[in-house]
Amino acid sequence: MLSEWQNHKAQLRSYINKRLDDTDAVDDILQEVYIKASTNLHQLKARGSLRGWLYRIAHNAIMDFYRERQPYEALPEYIAEEELTTSERARQEMAEALRPLIEELPEKYRLPLQMAELEGMSQQTIADTLGLSLSGAKSRIQRGRVKLREQFMECCDIETSKSGVLDCTPKQPGCTSSHCKYG
Repeated sequence: MLSEWQNHKAQLRSYINKRLDDTDAVDDILQEVYIKASTNLHQLKARGSLRGWLYRIAHNAIMDFYRERQPYEALPEYIAEEELTTSERARQEMAEALRPLIEELPEKYRLPLQMAELEGMSQQTIADTLGLSLSGAKSRIQRGRVKLREQFMECCDIETSKSGVLDCTPKQPGCTSSHCKYG
């Protein structure tokens, strides 16, 4: 291997040097190519393909070099925390806006819907808590959502776009704007 390496070393150095913007790293990458080739020599199928194999190792080492150098800056922790609290706050506001309408639903739909949408319980937990089959709980939650949507549409004018709800205003004097809080 050593004599074969000596035959290709100068050409490999030139190949690596042309592809790097850091001349100090050329010898490091060349050494890495030698170590990988020596360690994985058993993977080489035919001696005639040694040159191409060495160039492939060199190419991969160059790609690894650039991947490691990609500049990145970790996000400050407060940004991730802020997103989470903003998202959670929006969910809570939505839940409070919908609570009065959900409370007007018949009990068999109200309870599963409150558990799913306001308390964030899984459908299996809801089924177990209410003594229902999983499909029965899913059905009641789905029917509750349909009834809630019908109530909401009767009570409020909703303007939507592809990105979601843009505006919501009460239709009737009996409806309060708290139903439309998230608009």
